[in-house]
Amino acid sequence: MSVIRTPSASPSTARAINDRLALDLLHREGSLTAAQLKTLTGLSRPTVADLVERLQDAGLIEIVGEAGADRRGPNAKLYGIVAERAYLAGLDVRTHGLAVSVADLLGRTRAEASLPFDLDVDTDEAVERAIALLKTTTAEAGATALHTIAVGAPGLVDPATGGLRHAGGLPAWHGKLVDELRRRLAVPVLLENEVNLAAAAEQRLGAARDRDTFVLLWLGFGVGAAVVLDGSLRRGASGGAGEIGFLPMLGPGRLPTSTDCDGGFHTLAGSAALCELAREHGIPASSADDAAAAEAAIGYAIDSNAEDFLEIVAERIAIGAAAVTAVLDPGCLVLGGEIGRAGGDALAARVSRRLSEISPLRTEVRPGTVGGGAVLEGAVLTAMGAAQDALFTPRG
Repeated sequence: MSVIRTPSASPSTARAINDRLALDLLHREGSLTAAQLKTLTGLSRPTVADLVERLQDAGLIEIVGEAGADRRGPNAKLYGIVAERAYLAGLDVRTHGLAVSVADLLGRTRAEASLPFDLDVDTDEAVERAIALLKTTTAEAGATALHTIAVGAPGLVDPATGGLRHAGGLPAWHGKLVDELRRRLAVPVLLENEVNLAAAAEQRLGAARDRDTFVLLWLGFGVGAAVVLDGSLRRGASGGAGEIGFLPMLGPGRLPTSTDCDGGFHTLAGSAALCELAREHGIPASSADDAAAAEAAIGYAIDSNAEDFLEIVAERIAIGAAAVTAVLDPGCLVLGGEIGRAGGDALAARVSRRLSEISPLRTEVRPGTVGGGAVLEGAVLTAMGAAQDALFTPRG
């Protein structure tokens, strides 16, 4: 019987692997001594000494303090990642405006800002104001340039082009903003569906930290879902996995079309539909922003024990959830968006009960915990991951 031998890694490859291992540990654990790096990596003392020197020369790590009882000597030196080595930005682009967060290489927020827009704002004006806001926020963060930008926006992201596909009802400035950022700033600009970014935030920081398979059900101005299976985000062949707003609903009325989700699950559980339902039950739901009005209506209903309204809302959400779980059986459903956030545990419990009545699949329903900044948090995390991949992987 022949034996297949795997060639050993070249010295440069081994160094790259060791460097990345050490940097990942420093990011996850915080500052460490050389002795601690030796213990955690399993590398020899000379190898750790070499990589520490190499990473210092590259400007990726620095001495940040000392540890130990006497806090003296080379063995007491604490090493940490140079957070100012690169700055990155996350953008949450919505129909009514955008929010910006500029962070350092460790993902720590250095400056934030937001800017509202009217729905009929001129496309060029919106793009110019958005880029100006990003530049101002970058300066406030103490950065002269950005390494990576991640943008979260509603709609389909074409996997072939990396751009937004045209979808009815979305402002034209969304897609042009991404194009202009790439052209003017000449840095990597990553575009992702907003719900997918919210799922990334919930998996890293929020309700799904203990799950590698779950679905985030986004309930806000629109409805959508992010699908995470075995730890990986699933975008679909055309970038549309989770576009459940287009899920046809049985009953009278028209079906959704390829450019308009009216008649789909959106019409049943989107913020406009829930505002109308609230008004029918005598619950205040008046605002220029349907998502904010629906959020307030859900909160009012929970505070005032408006059971009839809440049960109908839970039933509507459970109908879409049942379709998702019947296909994917994720075992865990996280309710996000303005409505999911406002409903909290009270709404999640009602959805769980209704879902168990119409589906045989056991599915835990949890409220999202990251809050209103989930998309922005996810964008920063995505930009941070890309920046670290670029900087922490030595080029031969």
